[in-house]
Amino acid sequence: MIRKRSSLIFCGAFLFITWNAILVLLLWGRPPQGRDQKEGSEGPPSNVMEDVMEDVLRMANAFENELEKQKEILLQIQNHQLLWEPSDKNKPKVTAPHQPAIPILVIACNRVTVKRCLDKLLQHRPSAELHPIIVSQDCGHAETAEVIRSYGNNVTHLKQPDLSDIQVRPEHKKFKGYYKISRHYHWALNQVFKTLGHSSVVIVEDDLEVAPDFFEYFRALLPFLKSDPSLWCVSAWNDNGREGYVDPGKADLLYRTDFFPGLGWMLLREVWEELEPKWPEAFWDDWMRQPEQRRNRACIRPEISRTLTFGRQGVSLGQFFDKYLRYIKLNTEFVPFTKLDLSYLKEETYKENFEKEVYSAPVVKYEDVKQGQLQGPGPFRLQYSSKDSFKLMAKNLGIMDDFKSGVPRSGYRGVVSFMSRGRRIYLAPPPGWTQYDL
Repeated sequence: MIRKRSSLIFCGAFLFITWNAILVLLLWGRPPQGRDQKEGSEGPPSNVMEDVMEDVLRMANAFENELEKQKEILLQIQNHQLLWEPSDKNKPKVTAPHQPAIPILVIACNRVTVKRCLDKLLQHRPSAELHPIIVSQDCGHAETAEVIRSYGNNVTHLKQPDLSDIQVRPEHKKFKGYYKISRHYHWALNQVFKTLGHSSVVIVEDDLEVAPDFFEYFRALLPFLKSDPSLWCVSAWNDNGREGYVDPGKADLLYRTDFFPGLGWMLLREVWEELEPKWPEAFWDDWMRQPEQRRNRACIRPEISRTLTFGRQGVSLGQFFDKYLRYIKLNTEFVPFTKLDLSYLKEETYKENFEKEVYSAPVVKYEDVKQGQLQGPGPFRLQYSSKDSFKLMAKNLGIMDDFKSGVPRSGYRGVVSFMSRGRRIYLAPPPGWTQYDL
């Protein structure tokens, strides 16, 4: 802010000096009309002083008008809440006074490819003040630590102090990595909220690449998350966001979902205070999906993902990666979410409009969807009657078929939305759905 005020003062001073210089040059270059007429003509001499005074008054009036215009412009800039300062053609840089900081917490361990994650975050970050990047490293891996240190003051490097082994029951020995991850998350989130005092955070893991409008997306949705008690997270991820299963012309489309997506998600301090005392020893993400934690709350997720995972290697040993995750479409179009009307995401409005669209869509047969024999632009409703029928159709149509605590991935009120051969399909339970079957 001090730099901005200094720039404004400098511009004003420069303008003042420039106008005075123009005035002096004009007067200096003015020919001595009175003398020429007296020596070179017989006509009566003109009043030199009157001409000079007229010029001075005219210039003064013009200068005063210009100053008023510049004053109005400066006041508009000072009173504007968001000041955009493009640093290049494609990267708008925001320096917004009175805006809460939304830190990015990068969970890292032993992958030197964290560099790809950090490079993209720094490339698309509009403001270091509004979006500090905190890298929390577990594992004590020296090469990864060196990569993180190479970013200097651009990131804050935290090191998980407890690297001790974890004792687990014999049948969970192969899952020990999940225990360490849960312990690390617990420590890192306490650092963000309790030690550093932030009120919100966006969590990404070290194998995620972010989209150009990643920061814009979370900035726009923070007020919704804070004001709507029926929401408990915002995620950048669409579990069924593979190329061909999303509408490329709907980069601005957002959904409510009952499924916790993770993979780039925003959490409020109030929700962490609720979760922290009972944080699980392992499998924290599936624990988040249990009804005791979700409590009938929803998350916001996009049509086109704002994160992409490139980490095939990890504790999950590439589960789902080769079949689904590697094909997720990452958004490349910058959507100005902070300028859009997102009121359609409010619970009652969204529920009413969503159910109306789904259950007014014509019911079609699975075979017609599978074989691409649908007539018309859509949307269409493909109805399932049980968990088994859902899994059968989902698997054969190429979308994720698993349930967590009875909720299908990306589902809202039992409905999963996706594209098939350019048409919108709602894989939906019968009308009158009331609750998930655990």
